[in-house]
Amino acid sequence: NIGDQAALEFIVNALVSKGEISSSTTSALWDFFCFNINGTTAEQSRGALSVLCMAAKSSSRILGSHIQDIIDIGFGRWAKVEPLLARTACTAIQRLSEEDRKKLLLSSGSRLFGILESLLTGNWLPENIFYTTADKAISAIYMIHPTPETLASTIIKKSLSTVFDVVGQDQAQNDTDDNNVDILTTVQVAKLSRFLFVVSHIAMNQLVYIESCIQKIRRQKTRKDKAAAESQNTDENLEATQQNNSINAELGLAASDDALLDTLAERAEREIVSGGSGEKNLIGDCATFLSKLCRNFSLLQKHPELQASAMLALCRCMIIDASFCESNLQLLFTVVENAPSDVVRSNCTLSLGDLAVRFPNLLEPWTENMYGRLRDASVSVRKNAVLVLSHLILNDMMKVKGHINEMAICIEDDVERISSLAKLFFHELSKKGSNPIYNLLPDILGQLSNRNLKRESFCNVMQFLIGSIKKDKQMEALVEKLCNRFSGVTAGKQWEYISYSLSLLTFTEKGIKKLIESFKSYEHALAEDLVTENFRSIINKGKKFAKPELKACIEEFEEKLNKFHMEKKEQEETARNAQVHIEKAKNMESLVVTSKVKEEPVEEYDVDVSDSEIVDPSMEEPGDVSVASGSEGEASESEGEPSDSEGEASDSEEEPGSEQCGTTNPHSLNQKTIGGEEGESGSKRRSNIKRGDSTKSSSSIRRNLRSGSKT
Repeated sequence: NIGDQAALEFIVNALVSKGEISSSTTSALWDFFCFNINGTTAEQSRGALSVLCMAAKSSSRILGSHIQDIIDIGFGRWAKVEPLLARTACTAIQRLSEEDRKKLLLSSGSRLFGILESLLTGNWLPENIFYTTADKAISAIYMIHPTPETLASTIIKKSLSTVFDVVGQDQAQNDTDDNNVDILTTVQVAKLSRFLFVVSHIAMNQLVYIESCIQKIRRQKTRKDKAAAESQNTDENLEATQQNNSINAELGLAASDDALLDTLAERAEREIVSGGSGEKNLIGDCATFLSKLCRNFSLLQKHPELQASAMLALCRCMIIDASFCESNLQLLFTVVENAPSDVVRSNCTLSLGDLAVRFPNLLEPWTENMYGRLRDASVSVRKNAVLVLSHLILNDMMKVKGHINEMAICIEDDVERISSLAKLFFHELSKKGSNPIYNLLPDILGQLSNRNLKRESFCNVMQFLIGSIKKDKQMEALVEKLCNRFSGVTAGKQWEYISYSLSLLTFTEKGIKKLIESFKSYEHALAEDLVTENFRSIINKGKKFAKPELKACIEEFEEKLNKFHMEKKEQEETARNAQVHIEKAKNMESLVVTSKVKEEPVEEYDVDVSDSEIVDPSMEEPGDVSVASGSEGEASESEGEPSDSEGEASDSEEEPGSEQCGTTNPHSLNQKTIGGEEGESGSKRRSNIKRGDSTKSSSSIRRNLRSGSKT
């Protein structure tokens, strides 16, 4: 992988610098590359050239003697057998010395540029090798071509024609106008992906080329000023030279030259994508098309390889131009959070780091979203997020406060590589200044205690972070800071985590005293058994190093701690019992209210209501009608006696009459709540009435009513 290759290159450079790679070894490598040894394979030839390129980084003259062999073999027929050989040859061209580059331009410049152009616009390279080879080929063009922008323009135009000439320009234009995307066949998608990669990589190299030109102009200006100063610094002209320099400084002429260069650089960079003149901008038009393409999620979901290439190209264009970056930031974060492809999310995460370096003010509001990549389900995305954030924070390009707890959680990541990178980050962070972890620890503790984190993971994270704090003063200050956090939280889990973190600190005499003095801030948390246990572990630590006077204070503190713990436990037990009693009382009250509601229609029966009842004369004897009607006003409220139920039954026979008169019969309402026994007695009474026992019925009614009124 890339890491192994970089490590090997470092080793080879060290060996060459020390002279431990002899000329015979170099000659043997050239023999392998040139197939001078029988049985040499194309892969071995590429490996030999790779080692020579590594050695050339320390001694560029190694490659100068075989420039023609590099072109003939690296881009010849053997490159068809081993396509990666072409990529290695492009790397070798970039490693040439300045003198060797000039020789190459004079002897084989046009031939070489024609080969590189065919690499970028042709289709003979496999899909999995094209992108790395195109990367090296474009970099080689911008490295050795005297005017690389002219060749780059030709390459972009040819690449564009290969994409849209597949079905004919007229047909493609008509389909595009009709919003018909069916023309994107598999072949066209591959070519479009390659085209977008080439365009975006040329744009990036153009940006680097402009910056290198500005630096070159400044170096030339510096040398010119230095030479002019040396020529004028004679004894007779020294005073005049100093006077002129002071006048130029007052007028700001030197500063104006630098400002002019900065203005030219900004204008040139802006014209790459946005354009700054009325002329048509080739890359700018491609960037507009690219922005619209990346917003067509339905199309890109069908072609994930196109989305990967398109988003990578979009990120490169955003790195170049600030206005283009600002207009597409929302799109970028939408894709980096929701894209189904791990490759797309991983590439976008890496690009966020470049954007944060180039346009920190634009990315600052999106800091939380960048930290959110640490929670991605993909291992590659999380790993890249750790690398990007580590680089930004350790180089003071991003504020560390606010979301650093996300990085702390990565210490317990399931993937060992990510866990190691997170630990390395905090190890390097502890070396900066006065150890920022000391200031960040209380905030990390508060954030982690609110997260749904396993207790074991929390303990491991805090052990690692607190282990990086070595100074006694910082430990003593942390005692007070952590004790103060007890008053701001109410959950038992948070009390437990704070007390556990306190138990991890290395206590001194001052630390123990501060812990004892802060007793008021955490006494309410001593009802928790785990909290008390953590404080007891601190006490045990203190007893080991304490002097007799301090030891007495610690023992007194331990007694006080145990006393408060027991009191808090008793108070909690009392409170629980009281709560249980209150709940039982409420339940009893609800039962009593329910029973009263059931009995209410009988108990509140009004004797005056019966005056409105109408008695059917046909059901009673003539002599009893007046007595019965008068006695009904004195109806009894008692419910359990059989005579009373008989009286109510006779009234129930009168309900039809009362309903016709529009008067509500209270007995009919009462009958709905009376039990089944009353229903049976009522049916018997109705049968007696039908048999004509009206005299006996009316007499019993009168007797019952009189006895009820007396009661």
